[in-house]
Amino acid sequence: MNGTNQKSQLYRGKNGIYSHEVLRDREQNSYSNVHSKLIRKASFKLHWSCNGEKNDQHKHDIVSFDKGNISTAERSSKQICLKWESPPQTVLIITKPNSTSVKVICAEMVRWLREKHLNIYVEPRVRTELVAESSYYNFVQTWKIEDGISLLHEKVDFVVTLGGDGTVLWAASMFKGPVPPIVPFSLGSLGFMTPFYSEKYKECLKSILQGPISITLRHRLQCHVIREAAKTEYETEEPILVLNEVTIDRGISSFLTNLECYCDNSFVTCVQGDGLILSTTSGSTAYSLAAGGSMVHPQVPGILFTPICPHSLSFRPLILPEYVTLRIQVPFNSRGHAWASFDGKDRKQLAPGDALVISMSIWPVPTACEGDSTNDFLHSIHHGLHWNLRKTQAFDGPREAI
Repeated sequence: MNGTNQKSQLYRGKNGIYSHEVLRDREQNSYSNVHSKLIRKASFKLHWSCNGEKNDQHKHDIVSFDKGNISTAERSSKQICLKWESPPQTVLIITKPNSTSVKVICAEMVRWLREKHLNIYVEPRVRTELVAESSYYNFVQTWKIEDGISLLHEKVDFVVTLGGDGTVLWAASMFKGPVPPIVPFSLGSLGFMTPFYSEKYKECLKSILQGPISITLRHRLQCHVIREAAKTEYETEEPILVLNEVTIDRGISSFLTNLECYCDNSFVTCVQGDGLILSTTSGSTAYSLAAGGSMVHPQVPGILFTPICPHSLSFRPLILPEYVTLRIQVPFNSRGHAWASFDGKDRKQLAPGDALVISMSIWPVPTACEGDSTNDFLHSIHHGLHWNLRKTQAFDGPREAI
């Protein structure tokens, strides 16, 4: 294959989604022991299954009109499964920094994966720590420049995260386009997206490598900042993808935030308060929940519209469909600036006349499930938030007369 004309090939079958990429590692990396070889990414297939029954039929929401009666067919709400068509060969490990327990688990996992003959990538910081511990880890690969990150999706078959939800967010932010399946291990303080226990990593990874894998497709939001000086709406800053939420607040200003909100060019409302949260359903258990938003199953396609301390008694949160485009604008008569933050970082100032345009990204984040999407979601809110936890009513109290 010509190294100067590498292309990723995508095959879509009738009954599922296939991915198959062949490429040559072009990166000049002194740490890589395979840079001169052809690397064939593992191909896989996505299919729908329900209650253990596999069904390759890709179901959609189908509306039928028969004899004047409108009905909907079975919806595409079944569990999504990933089945490897060829064995995975390359794994990327992302770790929570400044944690001794994470370093220990990471070193053990790298050794175990090496025994399984996998190519292993880690962040430059992690490789430095591993090599400082022992020269045995010289085989571990990394990248030297930021451009190396943009090529990761062409090399990596799946990603392992060791940390909490923040580590999953960091891993997702490394991929501006397609994201490999992520296997999140819980080593943080609170995890709604980390169903796997690090103590059982060998059993978990054996299952992942063998497949099939139940996955949750977590939607991301694509955000564009349009400055007032822009001549057209197409003159935007580089898009930012968020897995949890984008927040627009008043920053250090003592004035209320004043934000005009539009949905597909229709006026929604004017936010006057501390700010506004636009969240994915995966982010519904994060900042949006703290601001009074609803908890939503992560595979429900939608955008949460949650005000932060609105100066109104009637301003309730909304859940909007995933296909809408939202535009949040700071009006020219606003008393102060607003500030936008994306998954808690990359903070940007919005001056009067500036706007933020948000829509659903076409690149979701696939995370592996310990059981299935619904079981993992319910387990996380029961154990993470102690949802609806109360003492059971006593049985020896007064009873209704029969």
